[in-house]
Amino acid sequence: MDLDRALESLLAAAQPLAETQWVDTFEADGRVLAQHLVSALHVPPQDNSSMDGYAVRCADVQTASPTHPVCLPVSQRIAAGHSSQSLQPGTAARIFTGAPLPLGADAVVMQEDVGTETTADGASMVRFSTAPAVGQWVRRAGEDVCRGAQVLAAGTRLGPAELGLAASLGLARLTVCRRPRVALLSTGDELVMPGAVAPEAMPPGAIYNSNRFFLRAMLVRLGCEVTDLGIVPDSRSATVQALADAAHSHDLILTSGGVSVGEEDHIKPAVEHLGGLDLWQIAMKPGKPFAHGHIRRTGGAHGQAHFMGLPGNPVSSFMTFVLLVRPFVLRLQGVTDVACPSQVLPAHFSVVKADKRREFLRVRRNLHGGLDLFSNQSSGVLTSAVWGDGVVDNPAGTTVSHGDAVRYLSFADLLA
Repeated sequence: MDLDRALESLLAAAQPLAETQWVDTFEADGRVLAQHLVSALHVPPQDNSSMDGYAVRCADVQTASPTHPVCLPVSQRIAAGHSSQSLQPGTAARIFTGAPLPLGADAVVMQEDVGTETTADGASMVRFSTAPAVGQWVRRAGEDVCRGAQVLAAGTRLGPAELGLAASLGLARLTVCRRPRVALLSTGDELVMPGAVAPEAMPPGAIYNSNRFFLRAMLVRLGCEVTDLGIVPDSRSATVQALADAAHSHDLILTSGGVSVGEEDHIKPAVEHLGGLDLWQIAMKPGKPFAHGHIRRTGGAHGQAHFMGLPGNPVSSFMTFVLLVRPFVLRLQGVTDVACPSQVLPAHFSVVKADKRREFLRVRRNLHGGLDLFSNQSSGVLTSAVWGDGVVDNPAGTTVSHGDAVRYLSFADLLA
């Protein structure tokens, strides 16, 4: 199946979770808004100064020049958080950043651009050598946000800037989508957990379970509540039991390995027994075997859990996650825009043999503005994902020559 068709099918099945939570804005980083945010006030609430300086009426200093400066008495001092009086004609107000502009003033002159002096009777005077423009160094009320404006849409994933914006509207708590509950399990008698067996004592054919670590980390980054169900033995009964138990309390069951059609691959018949399965061969490299389906909840529980099965090779598992699982999980949370941004950059490498599948080549940006290719593109070489900072999305049947413009996807975006 074409990768884009597979993603379209997955997103159609990913109905956003209905439940919402009311959380402290301090704790909402990475959460997804469940309701539009509409401002109940102007931000800023009134005209204010964007500089430390002096608030003036432009008409009072319009003749100011270096040879004929204008001197005005300072009639008041206005600090941020304090109220002001109307500015009397022929006077200036000492004002600080963020302080409200006094009624009658229409510009602020930076303190670096004026001179000050004190008269014999102790009065403060300020000297202007240039005429300010109306609105100079003034932040207008509602310049950032107008009262009644929608500032964030439902489905927005909240980051630090969004949280600051919500706080500027006076919102101490936010309504967000519930976190997806994901059960993570691995299959394969060959898998060993790090720490369980020393490297020198590893039995023949055994490998450490690396997929479990990066899959869990990526799920947590996406805002999921993850239950790690460990390694399921290669048996039909154990696989059926593990999947049935996981379906009761999870929205998604994610497995790694065992989604092919070998005699020891028990995921396919187990999911078909418990629900339904679409087993796809995705036209992508790495990451050909991929499964999606559902598992019915039993024992009086209602509904069903989504199932997604990833290939066992680590880079295949990694790439199918970022390209298929990531957008699926975001859509479960109500995120509307799940596409990963891309850049067009020059390839500083060659691919002389075209692949029949759409290929995702691990690359790294270099100091010359181009992309270098990792030497070993095997699906089992996880060091390629550590060395690289992204992938080139190379269409099927396409060779690459040095200097060609290619589509680059960064890991920073794919893992965000």
